[in-house]
Amino acid sequence: MAEHTSSTITVDAAPGAVMKVISDFPRYPEWAGEVKEAEVLEEDERGRAAQVRLLLDAGAIKDEHTLAYEWPDEHEVRWSLVKSQMLRSLDGVYRLTPVDGGARTEVMYQLTVDVKIPMLGMIKRKAEKVIIDRALDGLRKRVEEGGGETAEGRGEAN
Repeated sequence: MAEHTSSTITVDAAPGAVMKVISDFPRYPEWAGEVKEAEVLEEDERGRAAQVRLLLDAGAIKDEHTLAYEWPDEHEVRWSLVKSQMLRSLDGVYRLTPVDGGARTEVMYQLTVDVKIPMLGMIKRKAEKVIIDRALDGLRKRVEEGGGETAEGRGEAN
């Protein structure tokens, strides 16, 4: 089984506000630095993203890939790779845990990446950690600046 990398932060917002930002894929380019484009290709029966195309530019790594999403419950989203030019696999999860009576949210992000080119495990783990830390930092800033409310105000069902 492949090794994974994970990290956790606490966001000063309720889990619902955090999940609204996570599920608003078309707005990822506004806060997720490496994401230049995000397009929902397919939705599930509840109107949530089931497949998303992402165009990434992380300096030395540029890639376009499609991810399949699963929403086990209101506090968790999981994804896996459908297709990519540079990746063999990419599996991730955001798990939200209410804290302080639901006023704040602990966000756990776990990621497993396997690239098509040979790469030392230590270097791959470091790259995963950078991706996770940037994503969590961007997510926290977006949510705490009211990004979750913006998505709700737009009336989107993602």
